[in-house]
Formats: sequence, structure tokens, C-alpha cells
Amino acid sequence: MALLSPKRKVKTSFNILSDFDFYLPDIKGMFILLALLLAGALLGNLVTMATTFMPGGESLAGEYSMLISYPVMFLPPLLYAAGRSKYLRDFDMAAPVPVDDRNFGKLGFWILVPMVMTVTLASGFAIDPLAKLLPPTPEWFDRLNEQMLAGTPLWATLISVSVFAPLFEEWLCRGLILRGLLQKLKPIWAMAISSLFFAVIHLNPWQALPAFILGMIFACVYYRTGSLKLTMLMHCTNNTFAALMGQNEVFREMSSYSEIMSTWQYVTLVSASIFLVVLFLVILWKNTEAKTSGTRAVHITENIQLP
Repeated sequence: MALLSPKRKVKTSFNILSDFDFYLPDIKGMFILLALLLAGALLGNLVTMATTFMPGGESLAGEYSMLISYPVMFLPPLLYAAGRSKYLRDFDMAAPVPVDDRNFGKLGFWILVPMVMTVTLASGFAIDPLAKLLPPTPEWFDRLNEQMLAGTPLWATLISVSVFAPLFEEWLCRGLILRGLLQKLKPIWAMAISSLFFAVIHLNPWQALPAFILGMIFACVYYRTGSLKLTMLMHCTNNTFAALMGQNEVFREMSSYSEIMSTWQYVTLVSASIFLVVLFLVILWKNTEAKTSGTRAVHITENIQLP
């Protein structure tokens, strides 16, 4: 078996993320990760319940349940992926493909930052008409959400949805699953399947369709740039905006922006948002080269030196 040169270095943006560079999950791996995530969700609920037996734990579990359960939920897939990557690295069974890369093309990172934040907000407005196609959320679901957020300080909510969710979900959905599928499938299928996975892990049909569409836009950015930083930023932008809007009673109770706008205002907003999303994708495709395609996943026996 040919060995990689010990002098070869793989550039990564986050040292922690480089621990997963050797693991490229396929469809089977995706289902394993999904099963581990569901097991982690159960474990997170058990940990939250266990805190109720501590002094003052009932209040802690009620107000900060998301802060407690959310990181725990991702522990099983995280430990599994780290173990698989270490095994493949230690036994020289695969070449690394960075989880977080820097293929920013002609645009550069600091130009892309405001662009992806803007297009994320525009995407949210662009898909707002879908709210009219979906059935209204049942009362029990609304009550459940209210109970989960009742008494939770805003800072705790923001840490959960603006820090934990972008960090863990982007690591799993784009950094692992999309990155792995790009080595084995055509890009459009890899992006679609990883976005479907992203929709499924939200565990409710009312978020699934918007999550799938946003997931496709996040996937496009990751496919063209390889940057997990950018998709984390996009995810953070979307969730933070939604969380802050949810603090206002008017926005919290509405199901669509059409309820607070005139027809022409709403049509203008949605049309302009769709235009911005399409324009961004065109600019992204013209100014970047996809470097996370299957040509980068090289088996170690081919003895190809990576830059």
C-alpha cells in the first residue's frame, strides 16, 4: 500500500474540524448519522429530565432545556464521525477532503460575507408564499412551542438557535453529509439529498419545506466555496432574524408577511427577493470554481499528492 508523504499538509480553517477530514459518508453513512442523531435527541431529553432532580433543577430544565439538550443531541454523531475519520487516517485508507475550505474565487471572503447574509434574508422573504400552501400548524404544536420558549431568556434562545444550530447542523448537513455525497454523486443529487436530510432533522412538516429550500441555497454556497464558515453565517443570520422577529407579538402571530402588507408591497418584496437570490447564484457560479466535487476524493492507493 502506497503511503502519503509525511510532509503533506492540508490547510483547514478550524483545527477542530480537521478531525473529520478523512470521513466522507455515503448514503449508508447518512442513515447511520441520522440514527445516531435521533438517539442523541433521546439522550438529550433524558439529560434534561435528570436535571429536574437537582436542587432548583426544575426551573433550570424548564428555562434552559434547549441549551442543555441541543449539544447532547449531536454528541453521538460527532463521536462516531471523529472515530471513523481517525480510523481512516491512522490506517491510511483515505485522503483528506477539508470540512472547511477557502475556495472564494474572485470574490474573496469579505465580499461574500455581506452577500450571503443579504441573500439569506432575501431567501426567507422569497419562500414566504409557501406558507400559504402549507396547512396551518395545529394548536397542540403551537402550545408545545410556547411551552418550550416560555420563560426562556432571549440570550439563551439566541445561543441555541444562533450559535448551536448553525454550528452543529452545518457541520453535520454540509460539512459531513454534503461533502461526502459530493464525492459519490452528481452535485445536484448530493445537494438535494443533503437538503432533504436537513429538512427531515427539523422533525416537523411545517418547517421541512422552507428548510429544504434554504438547505439547497446553503448547499450551493458550500459546493462552490467549500466554506463551512459561510454556511454557518447564513444559518446564523436566518435563525437570528427569526428569533428577534418572534419577540414581537405581531410577527409571532402572523403566518405570512402578506398579513401585514398591502398586495403590491408583498408582491414587490417577494419578487425583489427572488431576483436577489437568482442574481447571487449567477454571480457565485461565474466567480468561483467548485472544488468539492468527486475528483478531490482520492483513495490512498492512487498515491496522489494533494496540495
